[in-house]
Amino acid sequence: MISLVWNEGFDAMRLRDGLFQALGALGRRNKVLVIPPDFTRYHSRAGELTQYAFEYYGERLACVLPALGTHAPMTEDQIATMFGNIPRELFHVHDWQNGLVTLGEMPAEFLREQSESELNCSWPVRINRLVVEGGFDLILSIGQVVPHEVAGMAGHNKNILIGTGGPENIHLSHYLGALYGMERIMGRADNPVRRVLNRAAACFLSKLPIVHVLTVIGNDTGGLFIGDGLDCFEKASTLSLRVNFTMLEQPIRKAVVHLDESEYRSTWLGNKSIYRTRMALAGGGELIVLAPGVRQFGENALLDSLIRRFGYCGTRAVRQAVERHPELAANLSAAAHLIHGSSEGRFTITYCSGHLRKEEIEAVGFRYAPLDRMLERYSPSRLRDGYNDAEGEEIFFISNPALGLWAHRDRFLQPLLDNACIITSDIPLTT
Repeated sequence: MISLVWNEGFDAMRLRDGLFQALGALGRRNKVLVIPPDFTRYHSRAGELTQYAFEYYGERLACVLPALGTHAPMTEDQIATMFGNIPRELFHVHDWQNGLVTLGEMPAEFLREQSESELNCSWPVRINRLVVEGGFDLILSIGQVVPHEVAGMAGHNKNILIGTGGPENIHLSHYLGALYGMERIMGRADNPVRRVLNRAAACFLSKLPIVHVLTVIGNDTGGLFIGDGLDCFEKASTLSLRVNFTMLEQPIRKAVVHLDESEYRSTWLGNKSIYRTRMALAGGGELIVLAPGVRQFGENALLDSLIRRFGYCGTRAVRQAVERHPELAANLSAAAHLIHGSSEGRFTITYCSGHLRKEEIEAVGFRYAPLDRMLERYSPSRLRDGYNDAEGEEIFFISNPALGLWAHRDRFLQPLLDNACIITSDIPLTT
């Protein structure tokens, strides 16, 4: 494994050199597949790493398969912005419902154990056929480790099993995480969803030539972790917990979260503003979401229709809807999303969309406020991350919810941080 951690900014040359050192240690590879995240992880530096892989391998880099999961395919502009001059013909689109191969299944007993008896079904493991049958002698799985609402921490084998996975992979993992509870799972590298993913990877992915390339992105500290086992993920998770987690002494009464319009075009993605801050908000508090680019709820027509029909109504109502409505039971990732996007009645959520109407916003359970009025009052250009005085009103501002996790100390298990490795200086590049 290669680990590189630094404290004075994410230097591009050291990022490139670290990747090149790892690739050199692997020996010659002749047909390479790169699986990076999509544009929703633009700040992961995965686009740069994919370009460096193309620089290193040239024509031996045969395919780039963005790990879309259920997300919409990347646009030409997004590909150009994130991946530069890599030839467009190398890019393939993952279809989470077609073009899949079944590798096996996780037994129902294991799912029942991990779900605390909430789920009593097996978990078919299906991923993109190209990953298995493409004849690659190296699969570079590139991603960012950061607190995540489904898997506790993003990255590693989630990139393969969910990002290039089929419906069952996505639906059951998301619903398992939602039933277990976000406040029990976010920021934890060891949790039921991760145990399922790790067991599935050990059983069904071990013969594939997968090497994980993981970044951790903080304001001043960065990390690059490369390896073919769990060690790189565990080390990256420790650093991420240190640099992406903001522990607050007092709960936030009013939070304002900005969603960059080039990244967030749906509440499916934009609700990071909710689940990354829910542990920080006070009971009776208010969350204001500035969402100039949000124009829909789901990332596709089916998910959009389910969100519009059932709304962000909380865990109890969603579980009842799953029991009563087969169409929602057949799309458990949508059910999980509805849970993730609810405050469970604990605080209010005001969505300020640049495209969705007041009636649409309120119909799914959010409050509405005009975007232009709220941008005038809470202009992102005038605010800094953290507490601000906005014309005599104290607010907590977050410029990009994808980059962290915020929690009030009482709503998060302090021993998790007490046991973490605190990194205070550069760690030299080692193998």
